[in-house]
Amino acid sequence: QVQVVESGGGLVQTGGSLKLSCRVSGLRFEHSAMAWFRQAPGKEREGVSCIRWDLIKKYANAVKGRFTISRDRANNMMYLQMDGLRPEDTAMYYCAADQDWHSLRGEYRYWGQGTQVTVSS
Repeated sequence: QVQVVESGGGLVQTGGSLKLSCRVSGLRFEHSAMAWFRQAPGKEREGVSCIRWDLIKKYANAVKGRFTISRDRANNMMYLQMDGLRPEDTAMYYCAADQDWHSLRGEYRYWGQGTQVTVSS
């Protein structure tokens, strides 16, 4: 019954910005860990950023200083603000959630279907 739905992807120029959103239902959101992963063609899935119930955050080195993760408990939403986008950021972005903390490891129990981010150069 847990549902994870992400949105906000699109096409943007190098240096532009996008904000991804993820809504989770059927899960106790106030005590949950959530994360963003991405997968580009020909590459393995990689962790991008994650946020815990106590707002502990972690970022992959490739996005540090450019991406910001946040969550809104009132709306059961998680966000990823992406600034200074580069062509290397082009990938399918997935939202993941769990009641346990997995940091940037791909061990989350619940996953969305993905939203495409394309950065042109």
